[in-house]
Amino acid sequence: MQLSRTEQNYLKAIYMIGALSSETIGASTNSIAMRIETRPASVSDMVRRLSEKGLVNHNRYRGVTLTECGLQQALVIVRRHRLWEHFLVHVLGFRWDEIHEIAEELEHVSHPELIARLDAFLGNPTEDPHGELIPGAQLQMPHRPTESMHSLPPGAQARVVCVDEGSDGLLKYLDEIELRPGAIFTVVSVEHFDQSMRIRRVDESVWRITREVSNSVQVERMGS
Repeated sequence: MQLSRTEQNYLKAIYMIGALSSETIGASTNSIAMRIETRPASVSDMVRRLSEKGLVNHNRYRGVTLTECGLQQALVIVRRHRLWEHFLVHVLGFRWDEIHEIAEELEHVSHPELIARLDAFLGNPTEDPHGELIPGAQLQMPHRPTESMHSLPPGAQARVVCVDEGSDGLLKYLDEIELRPGAIFTVVSVEHFDQSMRIRRVDESVWRITREVSNSVQVERMGS
């Protein structure tokens, strides 16, 4: 199915909103508009077009969800994006806070053989530089249970799994405190006033993490 760049962007946005949410409902018009950076009225028009193509379902009370066909199309875009990000960091030497906009352009290069060869050249990676899973060649996406860093109570030990790539400033900050995928830490305390937390790294350094940052980091708990 041939899709315009704008249609591809919408399908990926709807997929990402669902992937980042713990709710079972679909993406709202406003949440799509915020992610695409457009007006809600434009979203409504595009959702109508995608629905006519059998790519999304729109329920007034449950939001916009991808059909099976829409999901497959979204995963194609996500796969390209994350493979290119892996290439940009591990082959060309870009920093992880420099690659998102470049990969946003490259993800629309749709030649299947190019993507297959890129995947093989990279050694069939399973994660991008931010820790996000890369869909396989058959567009399978493994299930990996994680939770927001923000949800951790004092005393919990956890490992960083992935981080939100949407903010260059966030990525630069996480680099500074070395809180990247694979980093292990323990929650020392959580402030009731602003939900900020203090964490201790394995090197015994202690850092204060704001709620905005902790909401952007996905982790898995360690131990019992």
